[in-house]
Amino acid sequence: MNEKNDYFMHQALALAREGISLGHGGPFGAVVVIEGEIVGRGWNQVVRLKDPTAHAEILAIREACTTVGHFHLPNATLYTTCEPCPMCMGALYWSRISKLIFGATGEDAASVGFDDKQIKVEIRKSLNEQNIDATQRLHNECRDLFQQWQSSDMRIDY
Repeated sequence: MNEKNDYFMHQALALAREGISLGHGGPFGAVVVIEGEIVGRGWNQVVRLKDPTAHAEILAIREACTTVGHFHLPNATLYTTCEPCPMCMGALYWSRISKLIFGATGEDAASVGFDDKQIKVEIRKSLNEQNIDATQRLHNECRDLFQQWQSSDMRIDY
């Protein structure tokens, strides 16, 4: 099993190296594997796409979902070159990926400028205590969307 894990980690490393050489973004690569097959690949493309959400893990999950034709990946393993940031961990949970294998730590990433400690601190606070100016408007109308969705024939249960 360790040989297979190393093989998939090497695939993630190769994607990260390619992204670095192309100047697409940070030194991160990821693959999503189901039943021994890579179904999604990604490398950091924040700079190339001018998109702060274009992390390796997010792009690999997007490709995997397209490949399998569903937004849930319950039997998948994500291999990534670095411990995922809070956004990417959220994507793992939303996609129902069941296993994570990573290389470098968040501290390793922080040592070269990819520090998500402040994000981790902020998201633990209530919304009105966070550093983003948040104001609630049209609560009832927006809440009604949930009831509309619940009664819709187009609803897909999660």
